Amino acid sequence: MLSKRVNLFVSFEGIEGSGKTTQARMLFELLKAKGIPCVLTREPGGTRIGEQIREILLCKKNSSLVPLAELFLYEADRAQHFEEVIRPSLLKGMWVISDRCFDATLAYQGTGRGLDWDLLRGLNQLASNGLMPDITFLIDCPPQIGLKRAKDRAETQLAGGGLDRFEREGLGFHQRVREAYINLAKGEKRFCILDGLKDPSTLHRKIVQEIRGRFDIGL
Repeated sequence: MLSKRVNLFVSFEGIEGSGKTTQARMLFELLKAKGIPCVLTREPGGTRIGEQIREILLCKKNSSLVPLAELFLYEADRAQHFEEVIRPSLLKGMWVISDRCFDATLAYQGTGRGLDWDLLRGLNQLASNGLMPDITFLIDCPPQIGLKRAKDRAETQLAGGGLDRFEREGLGFHQRVREAYINLAKGEKRFCILDGLKDPSTLHRKIVQEIRGRFDIGL
């Protein structure tokens, strides 16, 4: 049980195949097992409207989607997500565990697509109304390994439709995104960088230890 009444907004970031989705779910399952009110969500997605936007963004058929249109779709998803899910859940005293948040826009649409970071920061601020995660876990992974994991995962999903639009990007794109994430994490105290090559159980233990240490929470 928690040592005191407290809730956190926790986000997970990383390139494709890094293992962030697995870690977000493992933390969510731990909280549920301890009877701690929590919600597991994701960007893009997390709402009915957001899931429709997600389909557009990830569909491999939408290869002609230009960077600025891509950006506006992400910010529309984010505005809906924060208004409908994240802020209300936190106000109810629930933990929010998000698989990606606005840092992904800086890495993917900023460094990955070459859009201006000042523009992106302004739009992120507007869409989230200034609300930020209490802690962000960056699951770092070499792109070659992450993309192989993504490919292996796609091959095991019978109706998955193969790799999505971002997973089909070249290695150089994913290398830029990884470097952007690392540089971003080094400049933000809320980040914790973890080695995505470690096994999931080891990573999960480190995540729990980090939350305990930073927030004095008895998970």
